[in-house]
Amino acid sequence: MGRAFEYRKATKLKRWGHMAKTFTRLGKQIAIAVKAGGPEPENNPTLRSVIATCKRENMPKDNIERAIKNAMGKDQSDYKGMTYEGYGPHGIAVFVDTLTDNTTRTVADVRSVFNKFGGNLGTTGSLAFLFDHKCVFTFKKKDGVDMEELILDLIDYNVDDEYDEDPEEGTITIYGDPKSYASIQKHLEESGFEDVGGEFTYIPNDLKDVTPEQRETINKMVERLEEFDDVQTVYTNMKPEEE
Repeated sequence: MGRAFEYRKATKLKRWGHMAKTFTRLGKQIAIAVKAGGPEPENNPTLRSVIATCKRENMPKDNIERAIKNAMGKDQSDYKGMTYEGYGPHGIAVFVDTLTDNTTRTVADVRSVFNKFGGNLGTTGSLAFLFDHKCVFTFKKKDGVDMEELILDLIDYNVDDEYDEDPEEGTITIYGDPKSYASIQKHLEESGFEDVGGEFTYIPNDLKDVTPEQRETINKMVERLEEFDDVQTVYTNMKPEEE
């Protein structure tokens, strides 16, 4: 398994939190996709991708349809994606990914947590050198597919040459340049892969060791940040705890 896969697997529960919170976050992603490209999945590649992710996270069909319907309402708020970054306790880098309809409220909430734990909220891009920003696609593996040939085709779309396979789920996960999100998704769908779920992520390129006591403090900070409805995902460069 690749570095990115192992990190995402180790932090999955902490990234997504409780199921109800997960559905709230996915609902916001649906709203953005509908606002940008309309409510019909067949005509909206981004919405198709979000719906595939919803299915993978076991979001009920009724919830998905309700989120699409709500996004069509005139009184629906427009969400904006914002990232906040800085250093938490013990020099751990923290990246906070948000979807918000009120950036003033969100930055105040995030800053309050950084301050509470003795951290420092930095300027946008200040920690870019510590994380690789990637788009991630997970899809069901087709019988008889030649993965080497597929990856060679996808390299033209700025996809990494390493991929991850989950035999239990029967899925393949690939990583690529976020700017190539649309072209990667289109190629996968045209190649016959179904339920292609995509998302964006930050993968730390240098994991930092911490003591059990330090890990406890950092985890408390992450949990506090994740309590805010605007927060989608919290990333750190803390080395995941070994099972």
